[in-house]
Amino acid sequence: MQVDANTEKFIKVIALKNSIEHEGKAQADAVIAKFVGSRPELRSQIKALIPEIKAVVQKINAMPLAAQKLLLEELAPGETAAAKKQAGEQQLQLPPLEGAVQGQVVTRFPPEPNGYPHIGHAKAAIIDEEYARMYGGKLILRFDDTNPLKEKLEYYDAIAEGLEWLGVKPDIVKNTSDDIDLLHSYGRKLIELDGAYVCTCSQDTIHDLRAKGIPCECRRDLATALERAEKMFGGSYDQNEAIVRFKGDMADQNTAMRDPTLFRIIEGDHPKLGSRVRVWPTYDFAAPIEDSIDGVTHAMRTKEYELRNALYFAILERLKLRKPYLIEFSRLEFEGMPVSKRKIRPLIDNGTIKSWDDPRLPTLAAFRKRGFMPEAIRKFVLSLGFTLAETKPPFETLEAFNRKIIDPISPRLFFVKNPIEVHVEGAQETEVVLKNHPTDASLGTRKVRVRDRLYIAGDDAVGLKTGDEIRLIELYNIKITGVSSKNGGRAITAKVGGDEIRQLMPKIQWIAKNDIVEYKVMIPKALYIGEEYNMNSLEIARGFAESFVSGLKPDTRVQFVRFGFCRIDDNQTAIMTHR
Repeated sequence: MQVDANTEKFIKVIALKNSIEHEGKAQADAVIAKFVGSRPELRSQIKALIPEIKAVVQKINAMPLAAQKLLLEELAPGETAAAKKQAGEQQLQLPPLEGAVQGQVVTRFPPEPNGYPHIGHAKAAIIDEEYARMYGGKLILRFDDTNPLKEKLEYYDAIAEGLEWLGVKPDIVKNTSDDIDLLHSYGRKLIELDGAYVCTCSQDTIHDLRAKGIPCECRRDLATALERAEKMFGGSYDQNEAIVRFKGDMADQNTAMRDPTLFRIIEGDHPKLGSRVRVWPTYDFAAPIEDSIDGVTHAMRTKEYELRNALYFAILERLKLRKPYLIEFSRLEFEGMPVSKRKIRPLIDNGTIKSWDDPRLPTLAAFRKRGFMPEAIRKFVLSLGFTLAETKPPFETLEAFNRKIIDPISPRLFFVKNPIEVHVEGAQETEVVLKNHPTDASLGTRKVRVRDRLYIAGDDAVGLKTGDEIRLIELYNIKITGVSSKNGGRAITAKVGGDEIRQLMPKIQWIAKNDIVEYKVMIPKALYIGEEYNMNSLEIARGFAESFVSGLKPDTRVQFVRFGFCRIDDNQTAIMTHR
């Protein structure tokens, strides 16, 4: 259909605005919908107009983004500014930091290297980095490695790799264990200031007295405390024989202030320091000291530490050390995908799950293997805002961010699950050229020779009966002439029908019998249902894919038509990312 100049200009303006909103790639369906909504008088002609609209979109998508903006300004002066304003309104931003000074903000991300980083770590790291960059400051990556029984070099590396994949770039990388001698000196000093003491009570006694709010006999005079401190840091006590406790208020309603542990003795080789150190600080002691001496201005941590904030500041107050701003935010995890190592580690240890990158897990390695893009995770995290509300956002929200990124780059291919053979009687051998993407010609095409036998998915075959007519996508219509049993399964015979695509006609994917590879798709599902491990958390869909798939490199994203977006894992396996 030949469109007039005004209509063509209107289509271009809609397509250009859409493209600028989507970083240079207009979405044809969205442009068509916008056109129909804006010009209802042309709705009756839309079938003829669709090819024209798609042609305009294709031309615009071939232009650089800068050229698109110039053309939009030329065709509709003022629209570029409006588009920029709209994009700015959609820009995901964190709220300002209290007391922040441009160029002087220092944040820190302090993971413990006792496992692989997960989606909760991603939230913390991204927020820390975003604030550092917002104020032109610095981000410190500090490995909180003060428990040699749980930490491994493997986990240091995994955390670093996870952050690199996310695009988080710390300005300084250090370990808490680097400062162990300094932390010991501050521990001694706190005892000298009568702010802490060495306790030799049993764990049961400590637990009982803390619950009752009663001090133990170890809270003695300063001379005794100093004598015990010398023994503690000098190595005279055995593991579980003594601990250093903060001298708080045993009657405090905040139980975190009832003389909590600051140092304990741990026998075991540390991944960085070996067996040199036996006395290790708890996070409660190390975190405020490290934050203060590292120059951290704004220390952010999850809400679970809220009751321990009083202890954080009390330690710094007694040692006369600088106090950072302390800010809490909510944890991040998804329903059915817990981040707790208590729930994940047993599955790894007993072999139920083979590795930390299993696509059912919430680890960054798993998200990467599953096919999520790091920029989708960043946008998702920022979209949640800075809130203390303990909610589990729907996983579909993350999927939506990811879909928007991978949809334009994912070839559309065919995969048929539980295939059923179809014999198209009398069909002539033909070669069909299939587009790898409906709107992006740069992704190319593929040629498939089709003879008289092909496969369709088992789900599509269910309920088919003689006389039914279906559309084989991008091929032709077929009319079912018979349905029978074959080798314990079903077989279908059909004949070539017309070529008219009717609205209510089923449209299904297919695979030519002479162009198949056996293929499987791993489909991750909820790892836990409530508190129970889901025995059906990984589904394996088996069937046939086009031979074209076997030539794709691992890590390629594809969309199997009417099935879902997937990441190619090897030449016979893909992992479903989401629908």
